[in-house]
Amino acid sequence: MNQANFDRERGVKLLTTMERIRAFEENAVLAAERDKLVLGAIHPSFGQEAAAAGVLWPLRTDDYLISTHRGHGHTLAKGADPIAMMRELLGREGGCCGGKGGSMHIADFNVNMLGANGVVGANITIGAGAAHGVKLQGGDQVVVDIFGDGAANRGPFLEGLNWAVVFQLPIIFVCEDNQYAATTKTTSVTGGDGPAARAASLGLTTQTLDGNDVEAITDAVTETITRIRNGGKPEFLHVVTYRQKGHTSFDQAAYRPDGEADKQMADNDPIQRQKNVLAAVGVAADEMQAIHDAAQAEMASALQTAADTPFPDEALAFTDVQDVGSPVVEAF
Repeated sequence: MNQANFDRERGVKLLTTMERIRAFEENAVLAAERDKLVLGAIHPSFGQEAAAAGVLWPLRTDDYLISTHRGHGHTLAKGADPIAMMRELLGREGGCCGGKGGSMHIADFNVNMLGANGVVGANITIGAGAAHGVKLQGGDQVVVDIFGDGAANRGPFLEGLNWAVVFQLPIIFVCEDNQYAATTKTTSVTGGDGPAARAASLGLTTQTLDGNDVEAITDAVTETITRIRNGGKPEFLHVVTYRQKGHTSFDQAAYRPDGEADKQMADNDPIQRQKNVLAAVGVAADEMQAIHDAAQAEMASALQTAADTPFPDEALAFTDVQDVGSPVVEAF
């Protein structure tokens, strides 16, 4: 790292984003496990905060994001309100999807976060569709489509990437590779040289990045977004990180080798790595501790506010639900 050229302000803001993501998810897990306030699964991204913070850093509010079932961090980094997000997880009034989407289908159109998706890989073709819409309308927005390594083994991966290349769409595909597809080591069920090689075979420019180095991710994505926005082709990032906890908040991850997660948390935690970088350029430990404390207080307050919020009126259950009548009558 060139300390003379280091952007200290940006580095502190990236740390702040990562601390906010982790604090949000710690409170979300508490809500699910301790307080039983969440009905359904929470898929935490502990250890993957650098990917969210770095990939979303260069986006404008009018750029589009499409995410996975593990999308809290991406949504926060895009600028969503944590209170509205927490209300959504708890199914409460004022949730960013009216309390109907929950954790796996969270969206916030106010910041052009088009939605998380509980179907692995489904967001890849949705992202290609969004990018095609941008191109047809003549806009200069960029679509960021984030999916996991498990999604690279599903059909929409080929379909979405191929469509983007054929029609030269303004999209960056980001494979956030946390090394496990649910409970399976991804490399054990993946042929060939992996996601980046597959993307390259379709003609995309690809990069493989250290997914726990938030500075490197931010630099790479900033350059990529600029190229795409200026009329470039779709591109592909393979961001290799590590999921510190289980697939869901209730998963004890007993399928992993003993000591693997402990070593990752000790030696490769993205938040601690960024703290080490900032310390090396003179950011005081007290300043970084204050960032941590502020994030913890903010997200604990968001959880309490959400828990104190009433459930939506039952009369709203069928609002926002499309009804075109019986297919038997309408289609035949």
